[in-house]
Amino acid sequence: MSFTPVHRRQPALSNPRVQRTRARILTVARELLPEVGPTGLTYALLAERADVTRQTLYRHWANRAALLFDLILDGPDLGDYPEPGSDVRAVATAWLTSLRNGISDPAIRTAVLAVTAQADHDPDSAQALVRIGQDRHAALNKLLEPSGVQISDDEYTMLYGPVLARLFLDRGQVTDTFIDAVVTQWLTTLERSGALPQPHASTGT
Repeated sequence: MSFTPVHRRQPALSNPRVQRTRARILTVARELLPEVGPTGLTYALLAERADVTRQTLYRHWANRAALLFDLILDGPDLGDYPEPGSDVRAVATAWLTSLRNGISDPAIRTAVLAVTAQADHDPDSAQALVRIGQDRHAALNKLLEPSGVQISDDEYTMLYGPVLARLFLDRGQVTDTFIDAVVTQWLTTLERSGALPQPHASTGT
């Protein structure tokens, strides 16, 4: 009979008490991250501020990359995440707007930059980055299901890429006008490749 050490046992996420503990830890981590930076967000500090043991932290997140992964995907509810819809332009515009607003949160922005910077030399961060992309891509395709459109990896990158480039490389603002221009160009690309159903291709909506 195998025995799993206590510190390696996975928490029962269906347990309400475990869910509350996890949510509290993420809230504290989200508050600390912009203040101390990713390297300063040690498990010792987080355990102290969240009033839990380091053992509890390791049960939920085996490493810091896993913690940052959850911080990014479980970001604050800004109330602007889009609903599934048949209008490709409307869904894409709402999704990009939600992405912009989420990245504007200091903790999310810091976490994304940290995971990206560490991905080249840290396998855990590289895996987290891939999983984040896969999760967001799948979520967008779910939103697009009523339209009959499902986008490829390349088409997904062509949609979000300009927004992240403007934020992180140009250090500029992503305005609603910029988002509208990105979506218009993206729809043109999809139309040329035949990825849009005929009604979308003929009306441009």
